[in-house]
Amino acid sequence: MHTHFRKLVRVGVAVAGLALLGPVAVPPVASSAPSLPDRIDLPDGFLPEGISIGRDAVPVAYFGSRADGDLYRADLRTGEGEVFSQGPGTASVGLKVDRAGRIFVAGGPSGTGRAVDAATGEILASYPFTTGESFVNDVLLTGVAAWFTDSRQAQLYRLPRGGDGLPAPADVERLPLTGEWVQAPAGTNSANGIAPTPDGDALIVMNSFEAALFRVDPATGVATRVDLGGVPMTNGDGLLLVGNTLYVVQNRLNRVAVIGLDARGTSGVVTGHLTSDDFNVPTTVARLGESLYLPNAKFDDPDQTEFWATRIDRR
Repeated sequence: MHTHFRKLVRVGVAVAGLALLGPVAVPPVASSAPSLPDRIDLPDGFLPEGISIGRDAVPVAYFGSRADGDLYRADLRTGEGEVFSQGPGTASVGLKVDRAGRIFVAGGPSGTGRAVDAATGEILASYPFTTGESFVNDVLLTGVAAWFTDSRQAQLYRLPRGGDGLPAPADVERLPLTGEWVQAPAGTNSANGIAPTPDGDALIVMNSFEAALFRVDPATGVATRVDLGGVPMTNGDGLLLVGNTLYVVQNRLNRVAVIGLDARGTSGVVTGHLTSDDFNVPTTVARLGESLYLPNAKFDDPDQTEFWATRIDRR
C-alpha cells in the first residue's frame, strides 16, 4: 500500500480534498569546505529565528527578523550579507526558499504568510491564514504544497504548489489537527517545527507544549505521537530531515537532538546531541553538505543587539 501511496504523492494526486505530501524541496548535497566561517554575523537588533539555504551556485542563507519582518541574505563562503527585503512591520519567523527562487515566510502573530522574490526582495503574494489568535511559526515545502504550522491553533495551513505560478489567497486550505494532538492552553505554543517523514507519506510536527513529535496524516489531520522510547523533546523547535535522520533543535537547551527514524516516522531513537559554545538559544536549522547552520534567537539574553548564526558539523 505504501509503495502505491508514494507513487501518487509524486504525481500530486488529491485525496479527500488535499494533495498528498509529495517530494520534499531540500538543498542539494554540497561539500563543506573547511574555510567556511563558523559564524555569520547578522544586523544589530535583527532578532532572527528562521533560516533557509538556497540552491544557487553560490551558497546563500536567508534569515527572517522577528523585529519587523526584514529578510537578510548572507554568502556562506564569506559571511557577508545584506537586508534585501523590507518587512511589513510584523515578524518573519520560519522560512523556506524553493527552486524558483521564492521564499515562503511564516508571519508569526500576524496570522499570515507571504511569498517573497529571493533576488529582488519583492513581496509576490500575501496569505491571510486566520483572524484569530495565532503564531504562524514554521514552513515546509514539498513538491505539491507549502505547509505552515500555527503554534496557537490546532491546525496546519496548506498552500498548493505546482508549476511556476503562485497560489491565490483563496487557495489556502486549513487542516485541523486531531487524533492524539494536544493543544496548549491559550497564550502558549504547541505546533512549531515541521518536516516530512522519511518515506514522504506524512508530516512530522513538533509540539513544544507536549515536548513531543507527532506524525500527521496530510489528508486527514490525524496526529499520532512518535515513539521515542520515553525521551522528551524539551524545548523542541525547528526540524530538519536528512535521509532517516531527524535533527530537532532544542532551543533553550542549546543543543540539537539527533534521531534515527523508521521510514514511516512512527518511532525513533535518540542517537546523540550536537552543541556548540557559540550557541545562544538556536531556533531553526538548515543544511549545506555536512554543515548545519543555526540562527541564535537569544530569547533569554538581556543583550538584544548582537545576533549571529552558528555553523556546526552535522556528524
